[in-house]
Amino acid sequence: MPGFGYFDRRTALRGGAAAAASVALTSALAGPSSAQPAAPGSSSIVTGYRELQTGINRPSAERTAALANLDRVAKAYHESMTVGDGPLWKDLPLGPGSDFTTSMYARLRAIAVNWGTPGGALAGDPAVLARIKGALELLYTSDQYSEKTAEIGNWYTYEIGVPLYLLHILATLADELTKDELAKYLKPVLKFSGDPNRRTNNPNVVETGANRADKSMISIVSGAMLGDVDRIHRGVGAFTDIEGGGAASVIAKLHRAAGDGFHTDGSFLQHDSVPYPGHYGIILLTAVASAIHVTKGTEFELPADVRDAAYALVSDTFAPFVYAGALMESVRGRFLSRQGESAHDIGHQLTGAVVLLARSASGKRKEELGGLAAKWITEDTFAPYLKIPDPERFAPGPDLVGIPGIEFAQELLATEVRATPTVATHRVFGQQDRMVHITGGWSASLGVASTRISRYESINSMNLHGWYVGDGALYLFLPKAKGHFTDAYWPTVDPLLLPGTTTKSGPTPKLESVPLTGKDHCGGVRWDARHGAHALDFVSQDGTLTAKKSWFFTPSGVVCLGAGITDSSGERIRTTIENRNLGENGTGVLLADGHLVDGSESLRRKRWLHLERVGGYVLLDDAEVTALREDRTGTWRDIDKGANTKGTTVPYTRRYQKLVIEHGAKPSNASYAYAVLPTASVLETIASAWSWRVRSNTATVQAVRLWDATLLANFFAAGSVDEVSVSGPASVALGRTGRGWQLAVSDPTQRQEVVRVTVRRKTFEVPVKDTFGATQIVRV
Repeated sequence: MPGFGYFDRRTALRGGAAAAASVALTSALAGPSSAQPAAPGSSSIVTGYRELQTGINRPSAERTAALANLDRVAKAYHESMTVGDGPLWKDLPLGPGSDFTTSMYARLRAIAVNWGTPGGALAGDPAVLARIKGALELLYTSDQYSEKTAEIGNWYTYEIGVPLYLLHILATLADELTKDELAKYLKPVLKFSGDPNRRTNNPNVVETGANRADKSMISIVSGAMLGDVDRIHRGVGAFTDIEGGGAASVIAKLHRAAGDGFHTDGSFLQHDSVPYPGHYGIILLTAVASAIHVTKGTEFELPADVRDAAYALVSDTFAPFVYAGALMESVRGRFLSRQGESAHDIGHQLTGAVVLLARSASGKRKEELGGLAAKWITEDTFAPYLKIPDPERFAPGPDLVGIPGIEFAQELLATEVRATPTVATHRVFGQQDRMVHITGGWSASLGVASTRISRYESINSMNLHGWYVGDGALYLFLPKAKGHFTDAYWPTVDPLLLPGTTTKSGPTPKLESVPLTGKDHCGGVRWDARHGAHALDFVSQDGTLTAKKSWFFTPSGVVCLGAGITDSSGERIRTTIENRNLGENGTGVLLADGHLVDGSESLRRKRWLHLERVGGYVLLDDAEVTALREDRTGTWRDIDKGANTKGTTVPYTRRYQKLVIEHGAKPSNASYAYAVLPTASVLETIASAWSWRVRSNTATVQAVRLWDATLLANFFAAGSVDEVSVSGPASVALGRTGRGWQLAVSDPTQRQEVVRVTVRRKTFEVPVKDTFGATQIVRV
């Protein structure tokens, strides 16, 4: 699949690359004598690219602190580096196809960054400069990365990963390199990234999404360094795929159910079937923002319509999945397993890209972008954006998170931009099988899968415990637990018991790359900004366990129904209500009908539960629930063994509160019914019984009626509930609005042409063909 090779986009330094002091670049950028004269905009592009690495030298206490941490990392790399005939670092051996090539350039980049950053510990030191140049020469002459190097192993290393780091280094040293040296070190970039539109090691592959955006940026910057006008223009044109007639444009909206890139309902996919607003989409946005920045005011400037389309992507695709400055787990793909890319880390990268976009925008767009960035910076109290304690955590390129990110953000905040307020939102993204529910106090999202969207992604030895993240995982984001998923959650959580999932106790399924399911039915309906229903026709990866699952979203909580739970494997079947990370040595009183639950306990015929600082749980049937509080220990290496992404072997221990419904072995048509009430008090939990009524919980239809008589229903086949009947699978909402009775309908299977809905003996034919699960409104 296009783009599967992802090597080391983030191994080295979060603190950012750097550049030399502001001096003329004209002589260095003139290029070799055989090249055409440098265009007037070439120098400006390289200066702008260098600014993305070093920032604008805007003094502040936060910049000083970040630079001190960068000093620490760069000095350690410099002191451990040996420039001779052997490897630069003992733990990174030289050799063809080395898994460590990207790390070599990443470490060298850290040193170069510090050398070129005003005030850096190594800044301007001629001895350090000589060693950097010697290291560059060694890596080139040893064919670690030269035009003589062969692509061995991961294509990404040669075509994107190393070129990005190399360009950062060359931008930093540009004034200290001759035009012949620049041309020499760029030879492998021209070989491996000569055409931004296609994969070099397989020209039949047309680049898409984030990979195309990165290659476009590589083409622009390398072309500027060489004074190659045609290469710059080709890089700019590749963003919108001019050569391919726009078919692979990185900003075009696709009106189909799968495929890399942005989609008409705001979805973003990479690797064809993985929802990726929380990683690849941000890489793409960062590249576009960077291209807008470096080409601004030059003859190569991105067209106005392209810039405006990029601005609009932020609120449509990304903002719905941000909570307290962090990206939601449901759209982070395999990168939720990466130690150096927590939800807050990638959230910082998004914030940096949006701040950069705001610098180039004007009018209402500038206010919108600046307001979102200010909101995320203000709300992220768990991992403050302006503090960078560990520069090695996160290093996409160009790096907008480190010193440049701090300076640009403080420049924005100094304008007293108004932070965007939180607004109640319920959105269904049918083209990526995702939804988001936002309230004033908490938010939620689901990890689900279908024949269109994969259960999980596990490639390059990453996400090794991801078996069930797409099997109905209900992710809750709470104001008193902003770091819940960042705080060593994934290496320590019991991966067999993720909240919302129905799973077996036996052996886990074999890890696959991007496994799909055999069921089309996955999606839901939006009633209004505060209510919606979502459904999943679930089948386990081995095919032995099936269930019909529904979630009904309201302002106070989520009603969860399951029916038709059947399994033939003989393993014990469980549905997980909660598996909450309480932190290291965490505390929190758990009550069951007013009774204190301590340790492990089997709870029978209880009506409600309440977990301190988390919320309430209402049991809507006579389920047998096991409550267990336990400490769990794991390492990041357990879930990520990637060559350049692998986590540490440092053990982390976190305390968890589990609440699990027991269905027993070989259940047949078993069910469950409970409600999750985030942030609710004990009294609010008890009183919630008046908020809804379960009207049906069968394998055909699951439905609840709200306090105002609104009906939310998921039909897995033709059927009826109360006054509503449907002709086939559908999600339906019926209720009163200010304009009278209204019917909302969607087709979660995305297979039907028409859904016929009968309400009070009147039938409505609702066209759903090519709507990709989007809600259709009918006035009754």
